[in-house]
Amino acid sequence: MTHQKAVIIGGGLGGLSAAIRLASQSYSVTLIDKNKEPGGKLHKVQIGNHMFDFGPNTITMPHVFTNVLSDAGLNPDDYFTFERLDSHTKNVFSDGSSLMFHADETKMKTELAKWDPESASRYPVYLKEVRKLYHLANSHFFHRTFSSWTDYLSLPLTLGTMRARPLETMDHFHRKFFKDERIVAAFNRYATYIGSSPYQTPATFGLIGHLEMEQGVFYAKGGNHTIADGLTQAAKDLGVEIRTDTEISSSSLSGGALTAVHSTDGEQFNGDVFILNGDLLTQADRIIHGNPGKKVNRTEPSVSAFVIMAAVDTRFDLHHHHVFFGKDPKAEFEAIFQHQTYSEDPTIYICTSSKSDPEISPDGDNLFILVNAPPLQKDGTLAEPPDITEARIFQRLKDKGIDIAPHLIDKKVVSPADIHSRFHAFRGALYGIASNRHQDTFLRPFNRSKEVSNLYFAGGSTHPGGGSPMVVLSGKNVADLIKKEHPSS
Repeated sequence: MTHQKAVIIGGGLGGLSAAIRLASQSYSVTLIDKNKEPGGKLHKVQIGNHMFDFGPNTITMPHVFTNVLSDAGLNPDDYFTFERLDSHTKNVFSDGSSLMFHADETKMKTELAKWDPESASRYPVYLKEVRKLYHLANSHFFHRTFSSWTDYLSLPLTLGTMRARPLETMDHFHRKFFKDERIVAAFNRYATYIGSSPYQTPATFGLIGHLEMEQGVFYAKGGNHTIADGLTQAAKDLGVEIRTDTEISSSSLSGGALTAVHSTDGEQFNGDVFILNGDLLTQADRIIHGNPGKKVNRTEPSVSAFVIMAAVDTRFDLHHHHVFFGKDPKAEFEAIFQHQTYSEDPTIYICTSSKSDPEISPDGDNLFILVNAPPLQKDGTLAEPPDITEARIFQRLKDKGIDIAPHLIDKKVVSPADIHSRFHAFRGALYGIASNRHQDTFLRPFNRSKEVSNLYFAGGSTHPGGGSPMVVLSGKNVADLIKKEHPSS
């Protein structure tokens, strides 16, 4: 019996998903990652007795993660478990008012009615519309791959695309249902989940509202990093060879196909089929041709992030997911995307997972503090020195009653430069290409190389896009395409 040999470059969630699916279908799989552990951006950071997840902090579509395991004949409960957060996000505005997001229609209508009775009365219609957007995307986009332009030419796909509001912005969509500027700002924040601006990104991504406000927001018991840990263990249980601390830097080709890839220390990995689970803008041409390619400088990167993981010796009055909005959210998006700089009054997101799981941070809160950041400049430099950004964030939080400095035990700061360095992320962007233009939303880079016949792509920089569920689906979809084009027996 002959088994096809699959080599996966990059052990993020997309690579792990593909590895599990291929290994369960008689492929011999080797997964290679440059970091000390697989999982990509979803990994654990330990500071003393305080544990942090380095993103994603908000989990939706838990069935996507569990299906990877159940489809492979495994019991998901043996690897990770999810808890639903019904009242999941507290939004606090510059005037001190707050709006709690509930994954319960009745509670959410009551919450909205305190602010604007008309918005409350329109909320059921909003839920109906975002439900439609989700089902359109689920039917036409999430579960397929794109290998060439002809894949976009089917009539059902075209009709599905046009029904998904591609020409309307997210901000315009939300204003049909909500009148209060604070409510609009809270829902517009969904654009940042895909690294984009609500004033530019298509209303299609309003579907995130269905995920959070109807399906719900979830947390993995013990920390969201247990998802990556569980997928890694499942891959091992299925016989996947996992190589860490190994960076792939070049390749060998013959007859338009890859025959092997080579690590920086000279090790060679032969294979029949290859998957690149990494940032296509920085890695595809580098591995194939030895250079990053020319088109990267013409591409608009998604938003990046500036993160402070602060271990403190007290418990602040914070929710699991807590957002402090600045006075002018629109100006913040303009600063990032038009001027490539930080807002002086940024929106600050804090994830304090110890509110739901005290055991992971027994000596005080684990504050994962994030502000949207401009990507690196084209010359690779930061928009401003990290100490200036950090000081601004701490001062803004102090102004809002969260005085961290007197309680700070230790901290770890991650800038766009760190994200670029650790993950080869294009200009430090979190999601590859921004979804601010229609073609970058619906015409993501293909899932298969146009010039190398046995090279496939998974991850946030290809279809179906960024966000942990989409990345996992990309790995599953690519594995199914490989099974069709390179069957193993």
